[in-house]
Amino acid sequence: MQRFRPLKRGWQLLKSSCEGAAKQVNTSASRNYSHVSDQGHNSFGLLFDIDGVLVRGRTPIPAAKQCFKNLVDRDGKYKVPVLFVTNAGNCMRQTKAEHLSHVLGVEVSPDQVMLAHSPLRMFTKFHKMCVLVSGQGPVEEVAHNLGFQDVLTIDMLRDAYPLLDIVDHNRRPKGCIPSSKGLRPIDAVILFGEPIRWETNLQLIVDVLLTNGNPDNDWSSVQYPHIPVLACNMDLLWMAEAKNPRFGHGMFMVCLESLYKKVTGYELKYEALIGKPSIVTYNYAELLIRQQAESLGWTTPVKRLYAIGDNPMADIYGANLYNRYLQASQVAKAQKQAKSGGGSVNPLAETVDDVPKMTSAEFSGASGVYGAEDLPDECSSILVCTGVYSRDQQELPADTTQTVTEQRIFHGHRDFRFDPSLTQPSFVVQDVKEAVELVFRREGWPLE
Repeated sequence: MQRFRPLKRGWQLLKSSCEGAAKQVNTSASRNYSHVSDQGHNSFGLLFDIDGVLVRGRTPIPAAKQCFKNLVDRDGKYKVPVLFVTNAGNCMRQTKAEHLSHVLGVEVSPDQVMLAHSPLRMFTKFHKMCVLVSGQGPVEEVAHNLGFQDVLTIDMLRDAYPLLDIVDHNRRPKGCIPSSKGLRPIDAVILFGEPIRWETNLQLIVDVLLTNGNPDNDWSSVQYPHIPVLACNMDLLWMAEAKNPRFGHGMFMVCLESLYKKVTGYELKYEALIGKPSIVTYNYAELLIRQQAESLGWTTPVKRLYAIGDNPMADIYGANLYNRYLQASQVAKAQKQAKSGGGSVNPLAETVDDVPKMTSAEFSGASGVYGAEDLPDECSSILVCTGVYSRDQQELPADTTQTVTEQRIFHGHRDFRFDPSLTQPSFVVQDVKEAVELVFRREGWPLE
């Protein structure tokens, strides 16, 4: 049973954590967005995955640059709210924005980029704790930027305890055995993304979990559950330049979970699972889209979101799961209004109980209370065939008891309940250009 304590003030924290960003959006985004309000009645926003949709590794997908001609006006200002939502997390938003600007030929602001770890800004109860971070790239800088004040990296831990990492004989201490420096106890572990040396990260993280955050102690599984673990990016596979998918951070997590259970006999537990397909990721994305709509001068709330991705188990599953959440929110809100107005609820009307339940892992820090104000009406999922999913290799099954990719094989995370119907996209198109054209036609916007 997963240990998870929903954040009671999840939505409020989510909103307040972006107040500073909102001020930046209102100033910087005003330069990047076209203030067109006559089409405000067609209020929608676009969520773009990156790998497999816009790029393959460092190589741009040709259709990506073409499609963005429809998203900006002659001055290069965006016509609609656009957010790049990726499960990548081994870089800063500024770096990713600069790369996208170069690839797409339009200016992309850091405020338009949402990485897998971005929602960690709302997990404020961990920000003053001593946290061990795993991943690659500027993980220490990323952690501080998210609000964490006391950060240790795997390299820092390895330097302090040089005898812990001895798989590579060339990295073993030479000569006399160095003494351990000793560090402050670690309160939580944060997994940002796949690391470079898996054996080092796996070994040291298990050491930390089995010593209650203090590697000076002996291993013990008596103190269970272990210290909190927060993981970002659950993608088992992702698409780069290689012909076939590559292992993602989800594969690293499978290894860590298996090792911990093999050693202790217990399940590794997560305080939160963040990134697509968790609901907290889409709640955070919706708030950023709403802020962009305000900077556009739109006076009506964003009612429809379109999530464009290539991975059925991350992009499509997540968008459909969020759409289910939105449906439940609408039902709860209608019931609340009916009761407060003194009217009776139609017994034949849909109820929240009719909507399939979601697990605490799927919420992962999002407010579990339906009926939040000003949420969109729907979130449609659009599957492109330029990444993990390919029409050449896979047929889209009509039977929703089968998955969209590896039929009857679940590539999602262990703690997510598998619902095959959630892997079925709202639309399937060849590439991102067709996806944008589809959205514009549905919304009655002109293609230029």
